[in-house]
Amino acid sequence: MSGILDHLSIGFGVAFSPTNLLVAAIGSFLGTIVGVLPGLGPINGVAMLIPIAYAMNLPPETSLILLAAVYVGAEYGGRITSILLNVPGEASAIMTTLDGYPLARQGLANVALSLSAWSAFCGATVSVFGITLLSPFLARWALAFGPAEYFVLMVFSFCCLTSLLGKQPVKGVLAAMIGLGISVIGVDSNSGVYRYTFDSVHLADGIDFVVVVIGLFAVSELLEMLDKSSSGNSVEVKPSGRKLFNFSEIMFTKFAVARSALIGFVVGVLPGAGASVAAAVAYSQEKRITEARDPNAKFGKGDMRGLVAPEAAATASAIGSFVPMLTLGVPGSGTTAVMMGALTLYNITPGPVLFDAQPQLVWGLIASLFVANVLLFIMNVPMVRVFSKVLSVPAWLLVPGVMCISYIGVYAINSGTFDLLLVAIIGAIGYFLRKLEVPMAPLVLGVVLGDMMEQNLRRALSITNGDLAVLYSSPVSIGLWIAAIAVVVLPQIFRRMRRKLPVDPAGE
Repeated sequence: MSGILDHLSIGFGVAFSPTNLLVAAIGSFLGTIVGVLPGLGPINGVAMLIPIAYAMNLPPETSLILLAAVYVGAEYGGRITSILLNVPGEASAIMTTLDGYPLARQGLANVALSLSAWSAFCGATVSVFGITLLSPFLARWALAFGPAEYFVLMVFSFCCLTSLLGKQPVKGVLAAMIGLGISVIGVDSNSGVYRYTFDSVHLADGIDFVVVVIGLFAVSELLEMLDKSSSGNSVEVKPSGRKLFNFSEIMFTKFAVARSALIGFVVGVLPGAGASVAAAVAYSQEKRITEARDPNAKFGKGDMRGLVAPEAAATASAIGSFVPMLTLGVPGSGTTAVMMGALTLYNITPGPVLFDAQPQLVWGLIASLFVANVLLFIMNVPMVRVFSKVLSVPAWLLVPGVMCISYIGVYAINSGTFDLLLVAIIGAIGYFLRKLEVPMAPLVLGVVLGDMMEQNLRRALSITNGDLAVLYSSPVSIGLWIAAIAVVVLPQIFRRMRRKLPVDPAGE
């Protein structure tokens, strides 16, 4: 324990230097802006700042602190448009729209924004303590995950999807299948065969996730807003009364925040899983746990527990992804992969030796992650009233404004007009799916997990020459299979048991 305290004293000494403190504040602010802009995302934000940081001759620990603050700030910022406009600013903020946007429509925009900031801060705090105390153990545990284990983890995630299907499971399964279909478009990386490209070279690399998200959420939501306003049935936004959350709401959501933060940290430690997977798993698990205890829970209609779960998980996962990067030299997410590239500019190789060779860099980063989250919480909570003013903007001005920002984000991906046409087509399809009451969450989860699931399955089978036994040969994969089966079967058993219980007419 004394060794950890010594390391933290080194880290906070680095973090509280005037230069690094200023850099953390600037990075947190820039990251929030990056998260707000749909389609930009933390990867692009970090990538754009790398040459600037290097050109300014910043020390390696200062550069890493700047990039990490942008990364975490983007996770915070992505929730703003998700709650206010139903437009995810970042991929991991998709699940936040499910309950955040209904809360804003109910006149609780300020409460939802401040509560999401609180849950994100709690998730980040749990994750920072996890990195400090458990990094060596978690590094060894992460090594147990090979392609087969990752495939089973994706299966488990899809089994958790059953809690998102609602009262119309057929439509939910259809949405998930559409998402899986989108994920396989493009050139097969193993065989080089073109799949579902319709002889279009623009689809050779598949459909970018940002295009799908902007189309399904931003464009379809704006089309729905225009439809309601033209028919005279536009939903009036209730004025936001309270400025912040209260103590009773913290107590109401405390267990959801704690559970989701732990889930997010564990998923973040797994290389390549990402914050979007953590948010989806945390939301579906919290929905399942809550509805088993409280049948009157209103997940998807403005339940605060559905708001805090993905927020706590996403931020915890973002910080947890630093564990494999620092301890194993393996990127825990796409953004940390970019940050590893930044370290190579300074001739620094992440890995187990880094803790001994560059303790000021590692522990300075860990301390700065905590400092950056405190700064983000301090900056974001007072700004909720400013953010919520977006809801008072008239639709004739808001719709084209959001559409322009969304299209700028889409165009920035490949700098081509085909993506602009594609996002309009996907938006129109999403609009009609909404009219048919097809849920969007299973569709997006299918897109997120589909490619990862296929790639890991192929890798596992190629290693063993097609032997399916590799999928259930390790203790980790066996445990995940058991958990996946339990997630699907046990709720059905409990539901039938409740139906068979005799009802006391006296109510006793």
